[in-house]
Order: sequence, then C-alpha cells, then structure tokens
Amino acid sequence: MIAQAKGRFIRVSPTKVRQVINLIRGKDVKTSLVILEHVQKGSKDRIKKVLNSAISNAKQKGLSEEQLFVSKITADLGSSWRRYRAAAFGRATPIDKKTTHLTVELDLKMK
Repeated sequence: MIAQAKGRFIRVSPTKVRQVINLIRGKDVKTSLVILEHVQKGSKDRIKKVLNSAISNAKQKGLSEEQLFVSKITADLGSSWRRYRAAAFGRATPIDKKTTHLTVELDLKMK
C-alpha cells in the first residue's frame, strides 16, 4: 500500500456503493476516474472524492497518477440512523438509514 484514503459515515447504503466499486477494483487510476465519470449511479461522486484524496496522498509522496492502481477498495457498513415512520393503528415502523465506511488503497503498478 502506497497511499490510502478513508471516507467515513457516507450517507449511502454499502450495497449501492459496492455496485460501483466492483467496476474499478484492480484498475489503474486514470481508467478508474474515467469509469466513475461515465457510470450512472448516485454514489459515484462520493467514491470519486475519496479516490481523489488517495491520489493526492500519493502525490505528496512524489508519485504520479500513471504509476498507481487501485489495489484495495472496500465499502463497509457504518452506523445506521434509526428513524420511525407512522403506521396503521397508531403503530410505528422502524427505518434504518445506513451509512458506509469507504476505504481506498493505491499501490504501484508492476511492470
């Protein structure tokens, strides 16, 4: 692992984020950014923000984007916001608003 970035308590369900991160796992950084630019999912902006942060962390170590690829990217379940909605006969039904902890790790490409 050369560079790492984490996005915590992202207000999207982890299953929705995993649909997008499976597209960029193992790809080089430039290809990943192009894929994120063209995918039609709402979580792409949050993923792109964390990926750009990892790229920026790698640039601080003197590396360029051409040398890097996404070696590990995970979307784990964060804490849930518990809410309640009114239901029939005076009851309340629970609603879980899930959050995601996103981790992006970059590594050097093997030649």
